[in-house]
Amino acid sequence: MYHEPEHYLDNDATTARLMAHARLLLKLSRRFATLAPTGLRHAAHIANYQSGTVVIHTENGAVAAKLRQMSQRLCDELSKGGPECNGMLVKVQPRQYPLRSIASIQKPLSAQAVASLETVSGKLPEGPLKGALATLLARAARTME
Repeated sequence: MYHEPEHYLDNDATTARLMAHARLLLKLSRRFATLAPTGLRHAAHIANYQSGTVVIHTENGAVAAKLRQMSQRLCDELSKGGPECNGMLVKVQPRQYPLRSIASIQKPLSAQAVASLETVSGKLPEGPLKGALATLLARAARTME
């Protein structure tokens, strides 16, 4: 009989607490998304909830300042639909985008490096390594020395 992964996570004592906290954060996040002003919704998110305090991470200081001004009203509204909210801690914590590519800088090979690679490539038997060195030498930028 098939059981979803949640079934196993809920049945273990240690992970059951973690799953309950995760569900609470998800509920708070959804509630926050409906309560926060439209302009601030996408620049802030619920990061944690601990002992009645909601921790919110924002992308910049302007959003953090506005949320701090609204913190009491937001706490009251969050308390209506979920756990008790006694306070709100707003931190500036820009989101990390792991897939964001950074433009690479092509570093040229010196004349001595090119000569060394050509010598090594000339001594190698035909195969993948020799082909890879040939491709490297064909594509590499070279310094003008």
